Amino acid sequence: MRIEQQKELISGFKHLELLANQVVEGFISGMHKSPFHGFSAEFAEHKVYNKGESTKHIDWKLFAKTDRLYTKRYEEETNLRCHLIIDNSSSMHFPQLQSGQPFYESKIGFSVLASAVLMNLLKKQRDAVGLSVFSDTYEYYAPEKGSDRHHRMILNKLEDLLENSKVAKPTETVTFLHQIAEKMHRRSMIILFTDMFQDGDEEKLFNALQHLKHNKHKVVLFHVVDEKRELNFDFDNAPRKFVDVESGETVNLFAENIKEVYEKNVDTYFKKVAMTCAQNKIKYVPVNVGANFEKILTTYLVEKQMFG
Repeated sequence: MRIEQQKELISGFKHLELLANQVVEGFISGMHKSPFHGFSAEFAEHKVYNKGESTKHIDWKLFAKTDRLYTKRYEEETNLRCHLIIDNSSSMHFPQLQSGQPFYESKIGFSVLASAVLMNLLKKQRDAVGLSVFSDTYEYYAPEKGSDRHHRMILNKLEDLLENSKVAKPTETVTFLHQIAEKMHRRSMIILFTDMFQDGDEEKLFNALQHLKHNKHKVVLFHVVDEKRELNFDFDNAPRKFVDVESGETVNLFAENIKEVYEKNVDTYFKKVAMTCAQNKIKYVPVNVGANFEKILTTYLVEKQMFG
C-alpha cells in the first residue's frame, strides 16, 4: 500500500488501537501481491516451514493454493517473544506538529503507531509482547506477555507518550539499553525505535546496542528521522534560531551557510551506524516519519522467519 493510501486510510481515525488495526488489515489484504503470498490465508494458524523441520505438520492443502510450505501451529507451541523499546527523549518529539497535523508525523508519534501496529500483528499471531520506554530515566517496563489485558495496558502507555511531551529531557540511551539487555533472559526479538541522538562517546552507544544481542536475541533498530529537516536540512535561508530540545542551548545562523557541511556529517554518522549494526548482525532500518508502516511490517515478518 502506498504512503498516500495509508494516510488516507488512517486519517479518519484517532483511537490508537483502531489506527493500528486498519494499517495491519490493509497490509494483510495486500499480501497476495507481496513475497508473503498465501501467508494471510490462515494468518494465526500457520508458520513458514523451515528446512530440516519435521514434515509431519505441513499443510498440503495450503501448499496447493500458494505453492509455499507452511506448518500448522498449535496452541501449546512456544511462540515468539518480542520486546519493543521506545526512546522518549525530547529530540523524539520533533518536529513540533501544527494544528491538524497527524500525530505520526513526529518521531515519537510515528514510533508509537508503529509499535501499536506491530502489537496488533503479534496479537494475531498469538505472540508475547513487552515494552520499555526510556529518556533521562527508565520510564516504563512491561515483560513479554500475550494476554488481552497486557496488550491493553501497553496500548494505554503508548497513548500516554503522545499526550505527555518531553521538554528539555536529555537521552541516557547507553545506560538504559544496558539495563534493558540485563532484563532480557529468554531469547526474544528486540525492536528499538530511536533517532540515535546521543551526546558523548559513540563507541559506548554501539557497545550498548551489541549488549542487546546477548543470549542470542535478534535485534532490529528502526532509526527514526524527519528526512526533510534532519537529513536534508531543508530550511529557507532566512536567519533562524536553532534550539537543542534536550539541552535548551540555542544558535543563530543562516541554514544555507552550513547545509553542505551538516549534510556531509549526518551522512557519515548514518553510514557509521549502519556499518556498526551490520558488523554486530543487528538489522538496521532507517525510517522517515509519516505513514510508511509497510516497511515496518515487512521487516518484522522477514526477521521473524529468520528468527527460527
